Amino acid sequence: MIASREVAFKVLLDIWENGAYSNLSLNKHIREFDAYSDENFIREIVYGVLENEIYIDYIIEKMSKIGLKRIHKHIFILLRMGIYQMVFMDGVPDRAAVHESVELSKKYGNKGSRGFVNGMLRNFSRNKEDLSKIRVKDKAKKISIKYSHPMWMVNYFIEEFGYEFTESLCKANNETPNFTIRVNEIVTNKNDLKKRLIDRNFEVKDSIYSKSSIIIKNPKNITDLSEYKDGLFSIQDVSSSLVGEVINPEPYSKLLDLCAAPGGKTMHLAEIMNNKGDIIATDIHPHRVELIEKNAKRLNINIVKSSVEDGMKFNESYKNKFDYCLIDAPCSGLGTIRRNPEIKLSKNAQDIDSLVKIQKKILENAKKYIKKDGFLIYSTCTIGSKENDNVVSHFLKNNKNFELVDIKLKNIETKDKFLKLYPNIHGTDGFFIAKMIRKN
Repeated sequence: MIASREVAFKVLLDIWENGAYSNLSLNKHIREFDAYSDENFIREIVYGVLENEIYIDYIIEKMSKIGLKRIHKHIFILLRMGIYQMVFMDGVPDRAAVHESVELSKKYGNKGSRGFVNGMLRNFSRNKEDLSKIRVKDKAKKISIKYSHPMWMVNYFIEEFGYEFTESLCKANNETPNFTIRVNEIVTNKNDLKKRLIDRNFEVKDSIYSKSSIIIKNPKNITDLSEYKDGLFSIQDVSSSLVGEVINPEPYSKLLDLCAAPGGKTMHLAEIMNNKGDIIATDIHPHRVELIEKNAKRLNINIVKSSVEDGMKFNESYKNKFDYCLIDAPCSGLGTIRRNPEIKLSKNAQDIDSLVKIQKKILENAKKYIKKDGFLIYSTCTIGSKENDNVVSHFLKNNKNFELVDIKLKNIETKDKFLKLYPNIHGTDGFFIAKMIRKN
C-alpha cells in the first residue's frame, strides 16, 4: 500500500498541475490507494500545506540559494510538506519529517534534489525558531505571510473591513470548519435523526442559526450510514441552509433555481415545500446537472426538474412564471476558503471584476421570470461589497419595481436588509443573501 505522505504528495501535485479541488482530489486518491486508515493524517498535511503555503514559501526562500521558480515542483511540494510537519504537527518528530521527505525525493527527484531536500530540511530543523519568524514591518504584508493570503486579497479585505477585522478573518480562514448536516424533514425529523446518530456514537449539537442544521463533531465515514444513503440528511454548511430558510417557499408554488448544481439548496427548497409544487433547477454544465438528479433521487424528492441552461441567456418560456427565483450566483468563493484553501492561490482581483459582469447579467434575466408579488433571491458564498451589496444595489437602482425584503432569522443581525455571514464572526462559511419582491 502506498505510504500516507505519498498520497498527500499526489493530491498536492494534482492540485498544482490540474487545478483540482482539494476535497475531490483527496477523496479520489484516498479511495484509489485504500488509505482510509491514515485519512486524517493525509488530510491534515494537504490542507495544512494549502492553508500555509505563502508562509512556508517565505521560509523556503530564506533558506534556498536558488530562486523559488527554479525549484522543481516535485521537490517544492516535498519541501512544503516537510516544513509544514515540523512547524505545525507537534506529534511528528523532525527526523521523521526529514527522512520521509528525502525518501520521497528519491522516487520523484534525482540525486541532486535528494541532497537539496535533505540539506534544506535539516537546516530548518536546526534553526527552526529563527527561520520561523516573520521579519517584515509592513502590516498588510505581515498578515499576508502569517496567514498565507495573497497580498491582493489582504488589501481587498483591508479596504473593505479594516486591519483588525482582516487579520481575524484571515486567521479564521485557516481554521477547520464545522461539519454540518441538514435534516430532510420530508422523511424524518431533527430529534429522531439526532437520536439515531447518537446511538451510532456521533457527537451532535444543534446550530444556533439554522433550524434544520446539526453540527457533527466526529463525522468520519458518515456517508456510509444507511441514514445518509436513504436520504435522511444532506451535508451542507449552515450558511447554505439559511438560503432556504430565507426564501421559505410555500408548498405548491413554482420555483426556479438558476445556478443550482450540485443541488443542495434546490433539495432544501423542495423539502421546505414538503415535496409539493414545481421546481426547475438549471446549470450550465451537463455533468453538474447529473448531480442535481442524483441528489433528488437519494433524498426521495420528485418535484425537481433539471435542465442544462446558461443563466445569462433569456428563456422566453420562463417569463412571469415563477413565485420564487433563486440566483446562487457564480462568485469568487472567498467565503469558503476554510473548505477550499486553494482559492487563495487560484483567484485574483481581475476574477472578481469578470464575475460581477456575469452576476449582473443573470439578475437582469431573472427579473423577467418573476410574477408580480414574487420573490427574487440573490446569494453568493463570498464576502465584500463588489459581488454583493453593489450588485444588488445596481439592480435595484435600475429596476424600481423590485424592493428589498427584511430578512429576520434567529440570532443573526442584518444590515441594510442584507444577510452577511463571516467565518470569524459566525463560524460559518462567508455568505451573502438578499431577498427582493416584485411590486408591479
